[in-house]
Amino acid sequence: MTVLTVVAGAVDAITFLAMGRVFAALETGNVLFLTFALAGSGQVSVIRPSVALVTFAAGVATASFAIRALTARGRRWFPAALATEGVLLAIGGTLDLLRHGTGSPAHDPDLIALAAVTLAMGVRSAVVLRVAVPGMPTLLIQMSLVQLVADVSTAPRVPDGEQGVPRRLARTRLTATVCGMFAGGTLGALMAPWGAGRALLVVAAVVMALALSGVHADPPHHRPPPAPAS
Repeated sequence: MTVLTVVAGAVDAITFLAMGRVFAALETGNVLFLTFALAGSGQVSVIRPSVALVTFAAGVATASFAIRALTARGRRWFPAALATEGVLLAIGGTLDLLRHGTGSPAHDPDLIALAAVTLAMGVRSAVVLRVAVPGMPTLLIQMSLVQLVADVSTAPRVPDGEQGVPRRLARTRLTATVCGMFAGGTLGALMAPWGAGRALLVVAAVVMALALSGVHADPPHHRPPPAPAS
């Protein structure tokens, strides 16, 4: 989940810096961009945030339906969802690379490539909603940051022994989310000068490697119950 958080930060940095001031994962930003455009404030496009919002919603709906169908059949859906995200990111990167090469088309982005990337982030959103790891939404950090600051400020010392294990685990997850997003945004900003296409292909390769690695387990609440003891 930490790696996926880094990926989300990198993707948002790449789309914002190299694909025309639009976010792929942070849809709150796209809603605000759309309101700016409709109000005629600043040089903000109506089309790009609209495409991002629509395709993100389509990714959420499609992935939610697919996950439910795979779960009903007892299939492992988590690695399949990661692979789908990786393929969509690769499609977006390839389309952008074919049209713009290694340039950064911030003023003339490829809307189809953008749609593929935001569709991938919509798929991710459905995945993390289903997995529901506390404090690790992977796409945004605001509530994780609020929870971390509130916990540390109200109870700065973690109890020793078993009583402190849940709190230490919670703080670790929250810290990993905040730091992961920061690291991903930094990496995405460093890769953006390569061109959106090449940068997205690198990110896609990371997601595909994670999907094929086998290091991830099925979400706990979807595992089959243990067989009764004889």
